[in-house]
Amino acid sequence: MAGMLYLVPTPIGNLGDISARCRQTLEDADFIAAEDTRVTLKLLNHLGIKKSLVSYYEHNKAFRGDKIVERILSGETCALVSDAGSPAISDPGEDLVKQCAAAGIPVCAIPGPCAAITALSISGQSTGRFCFEGFLSTAKKSRREHLDSLRTEQRTMIFYEAPHKLVPTLEDLRQAFGDDRGISLCRELTKLHEEVVRTTLGEAVARYTENPPKGEFVLIVAGAQPEEKEAPTETDAAARVAQLMQEGLSRKDAVKQAAKELGLPKNVVYDIALKDSEE
Repeated sequence: MAGMLYLVPTPIGNLGDISARCRQTLEDADFIAAEDTRVTLKLLNHLGIKKSLVSYYEHNKAFRGDKIVERILSGETCALVSDAGSPAISDPGEDLVKQCAAAGIPVCAIPGPCAAITALSISGQSTGRFCFEGFLSTAKKSRREHLDSLRTEQRTMIFYEAPHKLVPTLEDLRQAFGDDRGISLCRELTKLHEEVVRTTLGEAVARYTENPPKGEFVLIVAGAQPEEKEAPTETDAAARVAQLMQEGLSRKDAVKQAAKELGLPKNVVYDIALKDSEE
């Protein structure tokens, strides 16, 4: 009988954030697949857990994934962890999930720490609708195309960035979205020096150019404002009714259609059309 793959989130800074269920899952697993076994070993030592570890990361996932799937199919249980946060989110673990799903292996995600959601909740930006964009590509063309596709995105956007790449990324965001676009820069989340800077892209570029950033960042960027459409005029309504009548519609049907298209009450459009016909 096949085993199971568990996705176990780990603290993004404060070790006290690991849940009892996550800890129990790590203790019960037959082995743990870790992004960096050295980082995970420190966590396990802190928790007093001794467990077999195998590495699973971007550059070995092709062959290591097959080995992990084989072990699970033979009946073992695997706990997948990343260095911090929820595995399989902007993380090579997504490929292991796909492999297990394809092989009919059950996958169970344990809720827990996630930098993106933690940052969004304290950002002060709109949280009703948002999209996760992760790390931008290091290739200039792909990076530019990615940001160009987001110019009119109205949802709040979430990006991850390392400190040594922050200023160039902020400059690219400023060029794509403008100086006045709102941004919340969340640094060292859940750690001693946690900081949230709520500002604009133009001010953020100036701030971090002058003061070199430290720590990992989550960038919460405000979405684009919806374009305001000009309210239809009486001339617009009269012209549309006349056009529809020329196309063969009766006055009644033309008024109904024009009112629907222009977002106006039918009685208003009718009065306008009637007035126009009398002139």
